[in-house]
Amino acid sequence: MYPSLISVTSTFSELRSKEVINVRDGSLLGCISDLEFNTCTGEICSIILPGNGILASLSAKNRIVIPWRDIERIGKDTVLVRYDCDTRTGSGIG
Repeated sequence: MYPSLISVTSTFSELRSKEVINVRDGSLLGCISDLEFNTCTGEICSIILPGNGILASLSAKNRIVIPWRDIERIGKDTVLVRYDCDTRTGSGIG
């Protein structure tokens, strides 16, 4: 009678298992390694992906930080984001 409700919540573990895809060029950016959040409000500010290279996960220098506002969609297996690879920033739109 009533349509099934789709869960709109996700755990950090579930987010970490999803691949992040850039909708600007279709490139695979990697998987989420961490989150930044506002300690006063509890809101997530951005997702963090390790940069490229063998020791990338150990260095904050090459990490990719994508503001939450630049996430287009969180799907079952992937997260679609709007990311400018040249400037290493989100779109700033939103």
